[in-house]
Amino acid sequence: MGLLELTNPATGEVRGVLAEYTEAEVQAAMAKAREAFVRWGQTSLAERLAYVRKLRLYLADHADELAKEIAFDTGKVFMDALAADVYTTVDAIRYFEKNAGKILAPQRRKSGPVFIGKKVYVTYRPIGAVAVISPWNYPFQLSMIPAISALVSGNTVLLKPSEVTPLTGLLMERAFRAAELPDGVVQVLHGGRETGQALVAAKPDTIFFTGSVPTGKKIAAAAAEHLIPVVLELGGKDPMIVLDDADLELAAEAAVWGGFTNCGQVCMSVERVYVHEQVYDRFERLVAEKTAAIRQGSGETDDVGSMTFARQREIVRDHLEDAQEKGARVLTGGQIDPHSMFVPPTVLVDADHRMKIVMEETFGPVLPIMRVRSDEEAVRLANDSAYGLNASVWSGDPARARRIASRLVTGNVCINDVIVNVAIPDLPFGGVKDSGIGRYHGPEGLRAFCRQTSVLESRSSFLSLLTWYPYSKEKIELVRWLIKLHGNRKKWFDLQAAGALWRLLTNRKPDLFRNRGTAESQRDMKG
Repeated sequence: MGLLELTNPATGEVRGVLAEYTEAEVQAAMAKAREAFVRWGQTSLAERLAYVRKLRLYLADHADELAKEIAFDTGKVFMDALAADVYTTVDAIRYFEKNAGKILAPQRRKSGPVFIGKKVYVTYRPIGAVAVISPWNYPFQLSMIPAISALVSGNTVLLKPSEVTPLTGLLMERAFRAAELPDGVVQVLHGGRETGQALVAAKPDTIFFTGSVPTGKKIAAAAAEHLIPVVLELGGKDPMIVLDDADLELAAEAAVWGGFTNCGQVCMSVERVYVHEQVYDRFERLVAEKTAAIRQGSGETDDVGSMTFARQREIVRDHLEDAQEKGARVLTGGQIDPHSMFVPPTVLVDADHRMKIVMEETFGPVLPIMRVRSDEEAVRLANDSAYGLNASVWSGDPARARRIASRLVTGNVCINDVIVNVAIPDLPFGGVKDSGIGRYHGPEGLRAFCRQTSVLESRSSFLSLLTWYPYSKEKIELVRWLIKLHGNRKKWFDLQAAGALWRLLTNRKPDLFRNRGTAESQRDMKG
């Protein structure tokens, strides 16, 4: 059995160790989750929301304490933990409380004129035992929101937090206990890669994974063996397009915050900036000035903390070295101490698409800025990526910005803003291309954890009998008329079809018009 150290990456302080779950313990947890689902899946939504409300109140009452512990676990500053991890989770729960009833209620659909007398709708029922495998950059928010989505939808949850930030796993365990959920409804499985592999091998009913592209593809391949549905929220290389009519002061502030918040360890970080050549020099100067003013440290009011994962720091170093070897210049920052997790916010210029720092996910505090001559070039370069998670367009002309946004191959886009769209609870979030599949947040996020069933209730057998056996020339004529009707609605009357319908109606027995769903018809059938 392995042990996980509870370590502050910024200072190296170690608080203790935590035992990893073994394969046998994961299997036992899955059995417990399935047993708990028998009851939990049958509880009313009102009951489930009552538990979730307790969780929300606990988080609100302990917000500062939680944020301090998350900051210790990740090296991020207090403000990042409080706003991006704790607040967004509380806000999401409040959204579920207000909207889950409408989202999960049966949804009426239209049957169309041909199927008069048939009621059609879609129901949303829980799937079963859900696996949530979460990352280390926002270890609280990116664990809690999908886990709570699954719970509200009526599922039981097996949550495997990242082994890089194990203390946050303990915080979430404590929070779920405070909500007094029934035994087995939520279980936190501490551990690393082997624990995650064991969880996938235990055949959960669906898997929600947030993390790297290579790991996401492995999980998708393993899930495909058993046709287990997956939602994958993977990496990004998000472009920012700054047009010649943009508010440059605002755009520069956004680029600096969007590139360096959480020390650049955000899947929606601004990782590429394309600036129109007419405003490039001024924008570059503004970004350099604002980057130089950033306060980096572990204090409560510092702007940027440390990186969380030493392996990720080395990826940043490799990307920087590759860019400089190929001609990029460091405008500010750039010095990486191999013995420190504090990587200074770095601005690069003269970057291009030959460089790793432009084409691969860096996931660190580096901002490459590139010059473009036109809107067309900006769109082409922004789309020249294996990723498609988020993007932003900056312009003083809303129509121009929307035109460009509509041409970007991405799951999400901001106009004159960055990153914060992921914090809107009603807005579905997810990527395209290598950035993932599926969505969470919003109605789509709750329904992603549901078994959707289309239901048809027939109130009359009349129209069905017209198309059931035996086939006849009259029925063929009616179908031909329907095809013509859909092809050209102006020519709705057809003499041959009317005659065919009249012959069918006059030749059928009276029971043609009987509602075969009534108790009377059922008694007749038994007799």
